[in-house]
Amino acid sequence: MKIDRELLHRFKLFGIGLAIGITLVIFFLNGKKSRCSWFPNERILRIIRQKHLVYSNELQSQIQNKTIDSTYISNILMEGNVDFSKSQTKNKPCRRYHIDFYDKEKASVLQVKICDSVATLSALKFK
Repeated sequence: MKIDRELLHRFKLFGIGLAIGITLVIFFLNGKKSRCSWFPNERILRIIRQKHLVYSNELQSQIQNKTIDSTYISNILMEGNVDFSKSQTKNKPCRRYHIDFYDKEKASVLQVKICDSVATLSALKFK
């Protein structure tokens, strides 16, 4: 009977520790700014969104001509797929990424150049 009581005591301590741990994780990760991006695609898109975005002249003219709008670009940066085979990830000082986006209406490709504190959205082409 002594072993059963010790085992029960250990399970109680384990349960208390587990409850405290889960509470702390929920408390710290419940904020809107805390994100866990484990996959490379999500990390790159998050890095681009966090940097200061600069539009190229070509992209600005597309926005002014109303062929695209800024919400479409925001959707690309939220839900796009980074094509690492076409990207230049090891360039110094600026890396270039090729982001594919498939919408119900159209498919497009956004080219982004990431430097230290600036992400330049250089070209948007429709497929």
